[in-house]
Amino acid sequence: MPCNQRTTAAVLAAALFFLPEGHTAPPAPRDGDWPMATLDYANTRYSPLTQVDARNVSSLKVEFTFSTGVARGQEAAPIIVGDTMYIVTPFPNVVYALDLSRPGAPTKWKYESRPRPPAQGVACCDVVNRGVVFWEGRIIFNTLDGRTIALDANDGKRLWETQLADINIGETITMAPMVVKGKVLVGNSGGEFGVRGWLVALDAKTGKTAWKAWSTGPDSDVLIGPAFKPYYASERGKDLGKTTWPPDAWKIGGGTVWGWISYDPKLDLIYYGTGNAGPWNAEQRPGDNKWTAGMFARDPDDGQARWFYQFSPHDLFDYDAINESVLVDLNINGQLRPVIVRPERNGYLYVMDRATGQLLSADAFVPVNAIDRVDLKTGRPHWNTEKQPSSGKVTRQICPAAPGAKDWNPSAWSPQTGLLYVPHNNLCMDWQPNEVNYIAGTPYVGADAVYYAGPGGNRGLFTAWDPVARKAAWQIREDLPVWSGTLTTAGGLVFYGTMDGWFKAVDARSGKLLWQFKTDSGIIGQPVSYRGPDGRQYIAVLSGIGGWPGAVVVNNLDTRDATAAAGWGSALPDLKDRTTAGGTLYVFSLPR
Repeated sequence: MPCNQRTTAAVLAAALFFLPEGHTAPPAPRDGDWPMATLDYANTRYSPLTQVDARNVSSLKVEFTFSTGVARGQEAAPIIVGDTMYIVTPFPNVVYALDLSRPGAPTKWKYESRPRPPAQGVACCDVVNRGVVFWEGRIIFNTLDGRTIALDANDGKRLWETQLADINIGETITMAPMVVKGKVLVGNSGGEFGVRGWLVALDAKTGKTAWKAWSTGPDSDVLIGPAFKPYYASERGKDLGKTTWPPDAWKIGGGTVWGWISYDPKLDLIYYGTGNAGPWNAEQRPGDNKWTAGMFARDPDDGQARWFYQFSPHDLFDYDAINESVLVDLNINGQLRPVIVRPERNGYLYVMDRATGQLLSADAFVPVNAIDRVDLKTGRPHWNTEKQPSSGKVTRQICPAAPGAKDWNPSAWSPQTGLLYVPHNNLCMDWQPNEVNYIAGTPYVGADAVYYAGPGGNRGLFTAWDPVARKAAWQIREDLPVWSGTLTTAGGLVFYGTMDGWFKAVDARSGKLLWQFKTDSGIIGQPVSYRGPDGRQYIAVLSGIGGWPGAVVVNNLDTRDATAAAGWGSALPDLKDRTTAGGTLYVFSLPR
């Protein structure tokens, strides 16, 4: 039975038309544009365009290409507003505006942000950037050395610049910003350097700080006050951001904010996740380590926390919780509920009430043995004691591995099928903690890891997940980890890329491969779709291997060292033979 007959899901994008009076309108460019990396506040990445469909997708051809000139990991989403496409490169974070109204999309302008070179030395997982955002005539983006910059979208002139992160203590910024109610939301990276996570809201017109919420520390720093009403008892109490840590460990405890933000304009709440607790060696930080490896719901006006849920209390295996929260309305047990659907790094796919933080379901979407199950009454996972790590001992066959069942690369939601399309890994690992001391600006990890293929021998999977039936509708085995983002369209298609450079379109209902194209490098970017000035539908994606696993290629690492790239050496000994570094934008269309 088609999922959409029993799932009355409605993407939150529709709710954008019901903003409360007085609220600033979200970026609302023309129909068919792609104004921010997530496409919409609900993080659906669902294009309503239908020209390219299952019947004609096999005719897709390259319309034009553009070299970024940077052969590092290309994780950004191209942004399209009107007749212009905006892309940002990895370090050195050059922004290009391409004129889509002219043949070959020549450059309108470019902006060189000139980040400080030492920033590259404290980027844990390649020098990536996940995209710009368009807001009221501005292009806003982050630089690796910790600045947020706003440009005039018409001519690329700088309007304001704000320094946020400090590379001297290991902070960088790699995330794509989001603008909500006139505030630019930006978080830091650096969880492997003992930094303390935060989310900052900047005035989008001036760049001045409106509020800052830390991920650890006293309630006053975390912006926890009377409005904080977490659903579960384990999240209640005074100053848990201090008391669930050894003395002062919260000051170097991670919880960075380098992933995705969602916004529900009806509830007027933003949602975002916090990264792993630091260091990786959990023996050095007994306790739940609030508020790491979980997610906050906050008021975008003042940043005050409304609720929190911790996916991995006392994180044992670098299970960052920065993945995308997809906001949809689902019929759960006969009741239409506003929910968050979230494929998590710890291997479970969560469905949560986004008004309260109540857990409605949590099901493993890959083979998982690190966590036995998630208790829906307490909200807490049950860690498998047989996989409990300890110093001086190698614990083997832990699933999923530290990069998670799924890392940052975003999934997509189709209201047509009621399915979430999840690009992810199938990896397990051996893990040995060791003692580590904190020195500002240097790695603060404390564990050695070796990754390898999970059950079945394939290292990647692409899964269409039914969150109501709580099971996979279909699944594609991929030899390599799937590290690209996902796009789904009203043409009944799903697009994703592979680390050896194949860009694929599959049928959204069956997973049948309908089209593929070999690009010149591995794909870890985010595909998008847009309507061009000529009224035609286009599909765009950046090709260029890199990121955490792709460091094997871009840094030419010797994979005979199983721990190369913090554990990827053993998992990807063949990657350098299957792709080379690159940095090219590909744009596809149907023949004229």
